[in-house]
Amino acid sequence: MREDIRKIKLEKLENLKKSGMEAYPEKSERTHINKEVLDNFDDIKEDVFLVGRVRSLRPMGGSSFVHIEDDSAKMQLFFNKKNIGSEEYKLFVKNIELGDFIQVKGKLFKTKTKEKTLQVSEWKVLGKNIRPIPTEYYGIKNKEEVLRRRYLDLLTNPETKELFRKKNIFWQTVRNILSKEGFLEVQTPVLEHIPGGADAEPFMTHYNALDQDFYLRISLELPLKRLLVGGYEKVFEIGRVFRNEGISREHLQEFDHMEFYWAYADMEKGMKLAEKIYKEVAKAITGDKMITKYGKDKINWGKDWARVDYFEEFKKETGIDLSDDISLKNLMKKADELGIGYEKGYGKGRMIDTIYKKTVRQKLIQPCFLVGHPIDVSPLAKKDPENPNRVLRFQPVACKSELGNGFAELNDPIDQRKRFEEQMKLREEGDAEAQMLDEDFVEALEYGMPPAVGFGMSERLFSVLVGKSVRETVIFPPVREKQEPVDEI
Repeated sequence: MREDIRKIKLEKLENLKKSGMEAYPEKSERTHINKEVLDNFDDIKEDVFLVGRVRSLRPMGGSSFVHIEDDSAKMQLFFNKKNIGSEEYKLFVKNIELGDFIQVKGKLFKTKTKEKTLQVSEWKVLGKNIRPIPTEYYGIKNKEEVLRRRYLDLLTNPETKELFRKKNIFWQTVRNILSKEGFLEVQTPVLEHIPGGADAEPFMTHYNALDQDFYLRISLELPLKRLLVGGYEKVFEIGRVFRNEGISREHLQEFDHMEFYWAYADMEKGMKLAEKIYKEVAKAITGDKMITKYGKDKINWGKDWARVDYFEEFKKETGIDLSDDISLKNLMKKADELGIGYEKGYGKGRMIDTIYKKTVRQKLIQPCFLVGHPIDVSPLAKKDPENPNRVLRFQPVACKSELGNGFAELNDPIDQRKRFEEQMKLREEGDAEAQMLDEDFVEALEYGMPPAVGFGMSERLFSVLVGKSVRETVIFPPVREKQEPVDEI
């Protein structure tokens, strides 16, 4: 069926070419976008040139009403034999279809029903489609195809188009706040000798010119902290990171991430700035309402955020006091009691984190800061001077999801080396996400890094604000290779 439609479309393409009309011309002429014409309709007296994709066709004998759409709006056109000639009209009606791109010239007028319209005096095709486009009503049935061929989803679903406009607003808001706060935006390498800054399994690639293997970065952290060593005091980056982990509502293998580092600032200042960013972003996305939905709950991003103590909540949910020297064996026993799955190679920190995610985090619905993490789960954070079992770390959490991560940054090179070495032992025992020893970074710390606070957030926050999975909020997310034909509509 689809091949029959395509055959007919190819025949129409040939008809256009035989008429002497170029079906895919290089140049087009345009004096206004559609919205400009609609907004200034009564003031425009001269001929205008418009371009766009044909979205509706209503032929009625010797005349036709057509709608074209550009990125700004839809515009109604009126074709008839008198204005463009019998042969030109016939060529249009028989060969132009929904989805084709056209250019038109004409004067503006209003129909009897007062609809703003362009009376066409000239037209030409700008791009002929040879595949049927799904209708706006039916769209694309297969959810995987929606993600695989997002361009068709954008064509048939105005909400999807608006979603990605909002995502642009999301990142621009973050960028504008940090720039106004005096942070310098920088770009650091995607390819690294040693991936670091997060607990994640990296992707590997080969650099032919250097004949060396490199990793795709899993975080922005370590290069940015090297810049603090180099003398910058406020830096940030918004860039793509890559983690070779599973796909879920909250996880993707590649995603956009932001991190800032602020020399001579402490954790309190970092939390204050992070809360400001989140509230401004929520305001921009919700249109000042500051309220979103999570299931039956209304999430209020505008209130002062509560602080949740990691140790207290962990004890409340599990009965385990992390202040005690709890063994890995006992943590696994507790996980078994609670029906929480884990892998044999997990170390103490990974076990604590796994249990926390299935217990404490499930109770955190309204925006809050989780603070006072155990040192076992935070290899890059500075120890709490009042409790060496804890670190100076904060995480924005809402809707049962971790929406960022911040530290008073570890700038003691001896302590940092020791923690990296502990992480390397975990890797040797089978933990593929444990961090690697980065000798170059430790050497940089040995030259001296000022006290600093660092913070990172990803597009997961955006997905929570709009109530979708991370995968749905990526224009072209990773998808499995298509195994068999899938219906288009």
